[in-house]
Amino acid sequence: MALYLLFESPFGYALFHAYGMDEIAQDTQAVRDSTVDFNRFCQVVKLTAFSPSSSAIDGLNQCNAVSEGIMTDELRNFLELNLPKVKEGKKAKFCVGVSEPKVGSHISEVTKIPCQSNEFVLELLRGVRLHFAKFIKDWMPTDLEKRFGSQLQLGLGHSDSRAKVKSNVNQVDIMVIQAIFSLDTLDKDIKSFSMIVRKWYGYHFPELVKIVNDNYLYAKIAKFVENKSDLSETHIPALADIVGDEDKAKDIVEAAKASMGQDISPIDLINVQQFAQRVINLSEHRKKLYDYLVTMMNDIAPNLTYLIGEVIGARLICRAGSLSNLAKCPASTLQTLGAEKALFRALKTGGNTPKYGLIFHSSFIRRASGRNKGRMARFLANKCSFASRADFFSETSTSILVKS
Repeated sequence: MALYLLFESPFGYALFHAYGMDEIAQDTQAVRDSTVDFNRFCQVVKLTAFSPSSSAIDGLNQCNAVSEGIMTDELRNFLELNLPKVKEGKKAKFCVGVSEPKVGSHISEVTKIPCQSNEFVLELLRGVRLHFAKFIKDWMPTDLEKRFGSQLQLGLGHSDSRAKVKSNVNQVDIMVIQAIFSLDTLDKDIKSFSMIVRKWYGYHFPELVKIVNDNYLYAKIAKFVENKSDLSETHIPALADIVGDEDKAKDIVEAAKASMGQDISPIDLINVQQFAQRVINLSEHRKKLYDYLVTMMNDIAPNLTYLIGEVIGARLICRAGSLSNLAKCPASTLQTLGAEKALFRALKTGGNTPKYGLIFHSSFIRRASGRNKGRMARFLANKCSFASRADFFSETSTSILVKS
């Protein structure tokens, strides 16, 4: 079966015919080696048709359309004009290699031209891209080089990159997903480092654990106090600023005087200080990240945030994959998001399916009585489904729908 290669560029569409590829089709490394040398590569891949773009903007639009899986009228006319004709009811004796599987499916669906996109085809197209300027040297119109000067090519590259990375409403939720992932990671790290500080510094000042329970405050006090033998009444105002309570600051000073802990060596004290500083930095970064998450959730999903909170709403979006997927979920699916293992285990064993997943952490369900938790979960999942759809499909971002 003959193999043609479709290559799109801002210069225009090009169609190549690959000769004698059946022998090395199973060896991609051989194809990769053949693409390096142009004299060798041009013996097996030949340019058969080239349609230059009418302008730089037109070429950019054509490339963007192909990357999005869309076959334009220009591309359809180019293929129908330059590919062998296929009689109705007959099977084509050729196929077209494309770089984007989506546009290949579109071409096959509309024109019935068989297309393929695999590692072998991609290697050939990589070689075409490498030597494309040499291939079209004899096919290029005299004014094409002027139309596509170096500065214009740079501008096209910037425009193409801008089109690929520009933000839109469907992709802003990626920031929320990454933020909630980062929060979970920071929580684990803070807990791990805090345990190290508590155990390490606890040998020197064991009474401090009973006075200060918060990990962040414990790390700040451990960094401030250092050696307990140096602590005195003069440090009470500074300790009061850290813990926010003068009585607790006095308790710390009194506990240090009567402490039963052992002495700490300078090297151990340095290690404790370093871990305490790490806990402080991570805790402060977590607070900033949480504030960022609150802001983002109120921007992209105000109704869902107002109904169930920022963290639980972000976890639902993360579990669904995106706000778009969450908006398309029925209420029954949203109700069990986060309890997939229990759901599949129940379906496999024939047991009772779970009543709730991530929404169990909502205050609505926690305040409900045991017999009403399932009803509240169904009711809340239904409202969350409405809220997520309002957030995703509404043109304006507002939480009036839930408040009303």
